[in-house]
Amino acid sequence: MKNGTLTAIGTIALLFSNLAHSGSGWTNYGTVAELTPTDRHYYTFQLPVGKNPSGCRDDEWFYQDYSSNGSDKMFDLLLEGLKSKLRLRVYVTGKCNLDGYSEISSISVVP
Repeated sequence: MKNGTLTAIGTIALLFSNLAHSGSGWTNYGTVAELTPTDRHYYTFQLPVGKNPSGCRDDEWFYQDYSSNGSDKMFDLLLEGLKSKLRLRVYVTGKCNLDGYSEISSISVVP
């Protein structure tokens, strides 16, 4: 009985493992809807992009750790994008936080 249960759990986990995998890559372009600095170790922002390859639960919310290289420059670009309605896209790493937000590592802008 134990082996049968373990086999069933293993088979189910294998079948649904593709759902758990996250992807990295560039999103589509969008304009920043909200930018939230936090007292935690990261800032968050909402960028409705339509296509987010990360596979995280929330397609429009992203985060970046303050300690990451270039995070201050990315924050400044997000703030400028929010003020000026610039179209931005982000590179998602495939990592999701507990809220289902996608981690980013780069930002690209088009006029």
